[in-house]
Amino acid sequence: MFMLANEETYADGQVIFRENSPGDWVYIILSGNVEIFRTIGDKKYVLSSLKAGDVFGEMAFLGSSKRTASAVAVGNTVIAAIDRDTLDREFNKLSSDFRFILKTLVSRFTNMNGRVSELTSREEQRIKKTLSLSYKDHESFVNAYTHNIGNGGLFIKTANPLPEGESFILKLKLPGVEEQLKINCVVAWVSRDDKEPGNPAGMGLKFVDMNTNERKLLEQYIGSILAK
Repeated sequence: MFMLANEETYADGQVIFRENSPGDWVYIILSGNVEIFRTIGDKKYVLSSLKAGDVFGEMAFLGSSKRTASAVAVGNTVIAAIDRDTLDREFNKLSSDFRFILKTLVSRFTNMNGRVSELTSREEQRIKKTLSLSYKDHESFVNAYTHNIGNGGLFIKTANPLPEGESFILKLKLPGVEEQLKINCVVAWVSRDDKEPGNPAGMGLKFVDMNTNERKLLEQYIGSILAK
């Protein structure tokens, strides 16, 4: 049996981990319940409801990535965690072929999860609009344009998308607004297939944080387009 860390008790509504945080631990629910959710724009979308005996947090560990969702206690909940050193030792006992299969499955699931989130976010009404923007990749600053945009995120058409889970600051230029909007973003999903019409290669971004004034400017701009 895995060596478990000290048990931790969470009160109802207490966050266990947040989206985009490091995935260094896998958790087991000893009692109570846990809700896995994502926040898109200002809306909360529940992905899964877990009970005692369930394991969660394993996707980020296997994918060597940041958390793709948040976890919150429902009612008084007791959990135990398996640390990364223990997980690495057990994982490395598997054959290289089986490790490859597991990582491929995790990558596929993460991509599907990102696409579902992208489709869900379009409830906020994405509009096809070309707007100038810039961001910094691992080598230099990149000037690009939006393919579509909504209050919760946007899509950039590019043959060189950043990796899923990558966080960065996006500078977006709105018509009639002198200063560029500076928005904290995360890559929610990536498309490298440019074969289907209307589905270009690129990356879907989720807006993680922006100040109140910038959010208001963006909402006003999108509202003015939808009103036409």
